[in-house]
Amino acid sequence: MSYMARNRQLLSHKILFRVIHPLKSDQEMKNSSFIGQQGNKRVAVAMSGGVDSSVAAALMVERGYQVIGLTLQLYDHGTDTGNQRTCCAGRDIYDARRVAARLNIPHYVLDYEDRFKQAVIEDFADSYIRGSTPIPCVRCNERIKFQDLLGTARSLNADALVTGHYARRIATRGSRELHKASNLSRDQSYFLFTITPEQLDYLLFPLGGLEKDQTRDLAENFDLPVASKPDSQDICFVPDGDYARTIEKLRPEAAEPGDIILEDETIIGQHAGIIHFTVGQRRGLGIAWPEPLYVLRLIPDTREVVVGPKSSLQVTRVTLNNVNWLKPTTTVSKEVKLTVKIRSAHRGTPARVRALPNGRAEIDFDHTPGAVSPGQAAVFYDSSRLIGGGWIE
Repeated sequence: MSYMARNRQLLSHKILFRVIHPLKSDQEMKNSSFIGQQGNKRVAVAMSGGVDSSVAAALMVERGYQVIGLTLQLYDHGTDTGNQRTCCAGRDIYDARRVAARLNIPHYVLDYEDRFKQAVIEDFADSYIRGSTPIPCVRCNERIKFQDLLGTARSLNADALVTGHYARRIATRGSRELHKASNLSRDQSYFLFTITPEQLDYLLFPLGGLEKDQTRDLAENFDLPVASKPDSQDICFVPDGDYARTIEKLRPEAAEPGDIILEDETIIGQHAGIIHFTVGQRRGLGIAWPEPLYVLRLIPDTREVVVGPKSSLQVTRVTLNNVNWLKPTTTVSKEVKLTVKIRSAHRGTPARVRALPNGRAEIDFDHTPGAVSPGQAAVFYDSSRLIGGGWIE
């Protein structure tokens, strides 16, 4: 059975697949740039329609791999196909299709709208209702890309799943380590902390050693139609940046008003819903006060927003749940000295990390890292190596 015929057979039972780019014949395959020193290796590339994943696909083709492009349709904004700063819908799927055609590779679009809505969008809304600040990109990696998409790549008999993330996978003595990107300003390893060792063995990140301008240069050299496309900046399913409106559509009760109170429970104002706030927020409180006020915590049961001085945000200990260890887990209760990031842009704070039973961990920072928001992630590093991470309680 031919390579392309096998692909059709593998996909025929998956009702979420729609073939966008016509599959090529065996003869066309022989005449394409698949054949090379890696000609017997097949890789699936997650193609979002952006510059990074497009260059990742082009690099694998250039290196002689058999390349299959996979694009996820995660939501549908209908006529909103002109927004160039999102991914995985409308214009982006069209762009991924054009790149696949330029590279002469087979390309599939996977309709994951229902799955994405349940696993990511609804989780996003429910987190805000619980008074947490979610990270939907991590949830998408954990529940969609490195679970469902990775499974699809395996079903296509691909030897690896390739993504355009700026991170490095380094092989050492028969195992794999996940490291920060060479360019720390582009590093995306924070968003990958839920990857398991087994998944890491199957993943490739060809952009991890590149600067962003190098990626742009490569896109131009490969003559990719997305070479000048802007980077995506907003949460993909909130292209206008209005999180509250998105949440209200899913959970109308989330817009119920409540009180803004001081730490001593003195009421100093009202709000239009706790979904408009996150811990550490200063702007948008709508309160005139002699000193700057910050959101200290949210109380969803009573719909109260507690505010106070910046000094009240300073913490030196946090507890995590659902901790994932990429390095063999430390013995429970054993402290490990690591650097911990509590936000993607956070430079990291030295801390002592102690594993607890039931997938939890406790972090004691050497000095306060600033505002710590429940629902965000704390990710541990040993120099550039990602050791693990979990969700802040």
